[in-house]
Amino acid sequence: MITIKLGKIRIKFRRRLIAPVKTIIITRILAVLIALGLDSILLLSYNINPCYAYYEIVRGSILSWYGITEVVVKFIPLALCSYGLILVFKAGVWNIGSEGQLLLGAIAATWIALFTPHLPASLMLPAIYIIGFIAGALWALIPAFLKVSLGVNEILTTFMLNLVAEKLLEYFVYGPWRGVHEWGFPQTSEFPPQAQLPYISGTRIHYTTLLLAIFFGVLLYIIDRKTILGYEIRVIGNNLNSAKYAGINIWKVVLISMIISGGLSGIAGVGEVAGIQRRLKPRISPGYGYIAIVTTWLGNLNPIGVSLATFFYSILLVGGDMLQVSLGLPAAIINIFNGSILLVVAGIDIITKYKILIER
Repeated sequence: MITIKLGKIRIKFRRRLIAPVKTIIITRILAVLIALGLDSILLLSYNINPCYAYYEIVRGSILSWYGITEVVVKFIPLALCSYGLILVFKAGVWNIGSEGQLLLGAIAATWIALFTPHLPASLMLPAIYIIGFIAGALWALIPAFLKVSLGVNEILTTFMLNLVAEKLLEYFVYGPWRGVHEWGFPQTSEFPPQAQLPYISGTRIHYTTLLLAIFFGVLLYIIDRKTILGYEIRVIGNNLNSAKYAGINIWKVVLISMIISGGLSGIAGVGEVAGIQRRLKPRISPGYGYIAIVTTWLGNLNPIGVSLATFFYSILLVGGDMLQVSLGLPAAIINIFNGSILLVVAGIDIITKYKILIER
């Protein structure tokens, strides 16, 4: 119980054991509306009618067939990164390194595609997904091991490893993997046909990765709600001392959750490099790993809620491209939208965690 006195008024914050679902839904919707209201001030500074700008976002994303398909294209990597973050965040582990784990998955897939070109498609595609998962998982295990063995803050290590991953990618595309027929651009040669992910006809949707995202979304829901691992993760995240007293193996749970999180981000990287770009190049991700942090919290660490939040953000990303074209706004405008929603969600989350009582 926390009490704040304001003259004759006392405001009490009583911790909730379980936040009502209705309260969670209302606060999330309210957070988005408040953030959009704050963003309207920014749009007005550009002499742009906010209502028109938001209409352009909707029109460019879900009011056309092309827009809808592009929303799905953005949804795939965002969903994979977000689903992986659910478990680690519930375990109280702050994995800020999903972006770097995505890049490692892309690098590993490129290695398989370029240096084993004679593998048939029946082996190539499973190989690049598996190696992408392994690469992302191993990259996530570095900060996980440092945390459980030496108590090193995982926020710092995961974030710094993002920067290392970016530089490692640049080393390969500017150096030994640079394509000889790419007109001087820092990128690899195009992947051989058997290493390119198939599309749904007339779209850029690489459906094998979409099916994997759906599969892992369902699997994470089952793990979270129906398994011992999901229970142990919740106990550790709620009270570490209680978890130790109950005999839960903290090492095992943290390492497994980080393996899953890093691996799913690695698969997202495979989808981007083998499905969208079809070669490795700088900036293959517009920051999916960072945006996934926002969608995971906006979805309240619930697989269903995270799916809805990810779809909403996919609309923002596609609509943001429309704002750049039609209204001449800078690309960073969507980053501002991301930041404002995260800040409001963090601030308003007190309503879900505490029951507020006002006494006179």
